Order: sequence, then structure tokens, then C-alpha cells
Amino acid sequence: MKPSTIFVTGSTGFIGTKLVNELVRQGHTVHALSRAASNRDGLSHERIRVVVGDIMHRESLVAGMKGCTHVFHLAAYAKNWAREKKIFYDHNVVGMKNVLAAAQQTGIERVVWTSTIVTFGPTAAGVIGDETMPRITAKYYTEYEETKAIAEQEALSMATDGYPVVMVNPTRVYGPGKLTEGNSVSLMIDQYDRGLVPILLNNGVNIGNYAYVDDLVRGHILALEKGRTGERYILGGENASLKKFYELVDEVSGKKHYQINLPPKVGLAYGGIQKFAADTFGLYPQITTGWVETFLQDWAYTCAKAERELGYTITPLKEGIRQTYEWILQQRQLRKART
Repeated sequence: MKPSTIFVTGSTGFIGTKLVNELVRQGHTVHALSRAASNRDGLSHERIRVVVGDIMHRESLVAGMKGCTHVFHLAAYAKNWAREKKIFYDHNVVGMKNVLAAAQQTGIERVVWTSTIVTFGPTAAGVIGDETMPRITAKYYTEYEETKAIAEQEALSMATDGYPVVMVNPTRVYGPGKLTEGNSVSLMIDQYDRGLVPILLNNGVNIGNYAYVDDLVRGHILALEKGRTGERYILGGENASLKKFYELVDEVSGKKHYQINLPPKVGLAYGGIQKFAADTFGLYPQITTGWVETFLQDWAYTCAKAERELGYTITPLKEGIRQTYEWILQQRQLRKART
């Protein structure tokens, strides 16, 4: 793909910052959307133009997209909780529609929109899902899951009408980078290694799919270059139980870590207490009941379609964890040197 000017929402997030810098490395110029108060660390290259705005303000989107040919829309409200549930719908559905409308108004050639694996729903025991698998449950466990599913149907409807949008569905992302809520798996590795959260929910038997962040960034760019309009592409990595995931952390660290089993009923009760405190006192929760329920399901998926159509490749889980763990150790040393 020849160098072009690309608009990116969610540019200050864990994945977004990595994506912006990879686009610049490949020769592109980036208009990086950022709220006024956002942390812009890592967005300092001369071909990165920071555009102050918000996906809720279409005028700022139109202004930022001027001169651009393509758009990556990563911004979303992906947190555990919001004081007003409307925030999830506004950011994940209305915000997405604002981005697509602004792209249409400014003549953008193609939009790559970042959805999520949870829109497909959990997988049955022993089943590995793909983009064609219908949801096996009508239940949505979280407001995030429900609103992203609604947004995805809106985008699919627009694509049916000829709108040039390609969707990518990341799984559980991890890797070196900003240790924000969006990088919760890397935070989990750090906390587990320090003995702060040695918890195995339901004995750690439930399956997740883990995407190394550099693979995910390349997958986004491949979707822009090769993805088919109106198609969804799962971007992930290996499937593993939480117990297996922690075993790999033990292997790469050379340490045997203490573990505590958390029965499902206890986990659900704790999530309920956290949510009550959040709703009553405004204390942001570590986790809510809906997210506990989410992690009590299997989410085993294949990236075969992205591998076949886009040329997507996967970093082996052990290698990804090794790189992440080494980076975490480096960050600890840097913090120690500053104190």
C-alpha cells in the first residue's frame, strides 16, 4: 500500500498507539484523534498530527478526516462499569455511526472498524468458533458486549448497502505497551508474578484466546489492505485455559507462583459486591458480575479466515508471554531507577 494519510480514533489507547506508530514506520501520515485530556505518550513523530476531538462530536471528526483516505476506528467504551449505562451505547453505537457518517461525508475510501470477539458469544465445550458461528446464547453478559453487538449489526447493514467498512474482532490482547485497562492481560501477568492476584477463577479451566498486540496491529493494517467489504475477521492467537496461561508465565519467569482457586459462586458474589459499591458510592469496580460470568465461559476461536484471506500470522503464546514478561521486568527496573 502506497504512503497515504490515515485517520485513527482511539489513538491514545494501548492498541491505538502501537497502530499509529506502525503506520508511521510504514511511511504513512496519521491524523490521531485525541481528547484534550488524554495521555498522548508515544504520539510524537513528525508525521503524527494530533487532532483534538471526540467521536461524540461529528464536527471534530470531519475536520480531522480532511485530507485522509482511510480510517481506523478503534475508540470504544470498553470499561467494566459506567455510572450511566447510556455511556456504553453512546460511545459504542452512536460514536461508531458518527465516525462512519463523517467518513462518508469526507470521501474516505475505506474504514476498518475494531469490534470484539465477544459479539460472537461464548463457545460450547470442545468447540472452536469462527466468523460463521451463530451465538449459542441470547444473553449478553455486559453492557460492552451488548452495545458492540448492536454496533456491529449497524455496520454490517451499512456494508450491505455498499459502505466500504471492514470489521476486525480482536480476542484478549496482551503485550508490551501502555498498562491501561485495555491491556488488562499484561497487568494480570505483572500482578500474578508479584503475588498480588494469584487467583484461578473456577480452577482456571475456562478457555480464552490470546492475541499478541503486534500481531493485532499488523492484522488491522492487513484488513485495510486486503479485507473484503462487509466481512468480519477474527484477530487472535492461541486458545488456552487460564491455568495453562499461568503455567506459561511460570515457565518463562522460572518461578513457581502461589495460586488460589476462586469458586464461581464466590467470584459472582465478589463481582456483585463490587458492582453494588460502584452503583451506590461511585467506586470504580475491579470487576462486575457480568465480567465474572464472561470469564466463566469458554471463548475458543480460530483465526483461520484472517490467516487465509489477509495473511495474518500468530506469535506463539509462550513467546508472546516471554516478550511481555521481559518488558514488564524492564519497566520495573525503570521505575526502581526513578525512585
